[in-house]
Amino acid sequence: MNGTAALLEVEGLQVHYRSQSRAQRRLGYGVRAVDGVSFSVGPGETLGLVGESGCGKSTTGRAILQLVEPTSGSIRFDGQELQGHNRRRQRELRRGIQAVFQDPYDSLNPRMRIGDIVGEPMTVHHLASGAERERKVGDLLEQVGLSREVMARRPSELSGGQRQRVCIARALAVDPRFIVCDEAVSALDVSVQAQVLNLLRRLQRELHLSYLFIGHDLSVVRHVSDRVAVMYAGQLVETADSEGLYTSPHHPYTVSLLRSSPVADPRVERNRPFIPAAGEPPSPTEVPTGCRFAGRCPLARQQCRDEAPKLTEVEPGRSVACHFWREVEASPAELGTGDPA
Repeated sequence: MNGTAALLEVEGLQVHYRSQSRAQRRLGYGVRAVDGVSFSVGPGETLGLVGESGCGKSTTGRAILQLVEPTSGSIRFDGQELQGHNRRRQRELRRGIQAVFQDPYDSLNPRMRIGDIVGEPMTVHHLASGAERERKVGDLLEQVGLSREVMARRPSELSGGQRQRVCIARALAVDPRFIVCDEAVSALDVSVQAQVLNLLRRLQRELHLSYLFIGHDLSVVRHVSDRVAVMYAGQLVETADSEGLYTSPHHPYTVSLLRSSPVADPRVERNRPFIPAAGEPPSPTEVPTGCRFAGRCPLARQQCRDEAPKLTEVEPGRSVACHFWREVEASPAELGTGDPA
């Protein structure tokens, strides 16, 4: 973040759910969806959050949006704690953080016209009404690349890309400073993805927005992110600047993610071995006491099974949770071959 004060600070975030099984509840089991996550995002910065399905990415985003209640930890926005306020103060703080979700059709009320969908946040926050609201809605739609005529339509009359632009316009309606983009382009065609990504980057420059960009497509995350955080089984295992993480990963799981992600160049992709990590992630109800990646890691040793590594800054701008990260740094090409130890 180049020494600037963080706009969003997440520290020790935990989101645990009670087990549905009465027997497991008696034994103290629960689902550890997010288990001690800490990061920060600066003004005008994009932090990418990547990992396999079920690792806790979306739950982290929803906790920041206050859509799920954290079990413990701190979430501060512009220096103020987001939790523990009355409803009125909570609404004021939420205005600064908005969201763009994965499926634009599910995000929009099919019975409402686009003008009402985009204008509703202005009404809720008492920002505009009547003719002024209509004018601002038209301006927002033009800002995201749509015409004012769209105001009279319903979501079913628009394409997927147009619907996602409406979602972005709605997020911008209350002048936020931070937007959680939760798989915001994964439901779109590749060509439309590029258009929406370019729109998000332009809006970031013009409005000085900060993004938490949650995704599973590593090439997309690399394209939009200044820094990237890699999440596994509810915890962060590596954070680094975007270029450094993709060119020189320091955690075995990061190497595995990069190896299993397709490359845009067909000649490179054709000759590149596909070597995903062996095995499955641990159950979120019965996490191991040591490193959570140990059961799939080719470098795993007894220390990994006995002692959970902490996310530690190993060099300026990079933190890693691995006992043997130096071995990964020295020879990442040797990882991912054979069965885990």
